[in-house]
Amino acid sequence: MLKEGDKAPAIHLKTDTDADFDLSQHHARKLVLYFYPRADTPGCTIEAQEFNDAYTKIAEKGAEVIGISPDTPKAQTKFKEKFGLTFTLLCDEDKQVAESYGVLKEKNMYGKKVMGIERTTFLIDEAGVIQKIFPKVKPEGHAEEVLSAL
Repeated sequence: MLKEGDKAPAIHLKTDTDADFDLSQHHARKLVLYFYPRADTPGCTIEAQEFNDAYTKIAEKGAEVIGISPDTPKAQTKFKEKFGLTFTLLCDEDKQVAESYGVLKEKNMYGKKVMGIERTTFLIDEAGVIQKIFPKVKPEGHAEEVLSAL
C-alpha cells in the first residue's frame, strides 16, 4: 500500500487526445493526480467540474491536474469536450496503474462484488514523491480540499 513519502509509481498511458503520457516527463510541477471510476457519471462529473473551476488557483500554486480512469481515449475525449475540461485525462484501460497506486478495490455494486476504482487523489511533488493521499474521496468540495493542501 502506498503511503505519503513514497515515490509515485511510474505511469505510461494514453491521454484523452491519444498522446503518450509518461509521469517521469512531468516533474517540473507538482501534480494533483486523481483517480475516478468512470467518465460522464454523476460523481465523476461533479469532481471533474470542481477541479476545472479550481484549475487556475491550482496552477497558481504550481500544480497541474491530471484525471485518470479506466475509460478509453474516445470516452475521455467525449467527457472532456462535453464539460469543457481544461486538464489532461489519462486512460488506464487495463487498470494496471490503478492497481500500482492501490486504488483498484473490491466494491459492492447492486449486491454483486466487483473490482473497481476507489476515488482517490494523490499530491505528487516535483521529485515524484507522494506528499498527500486523499482516500475514499467525496466529489463535492474535494477540489477546495486539495487547494488547501497545496
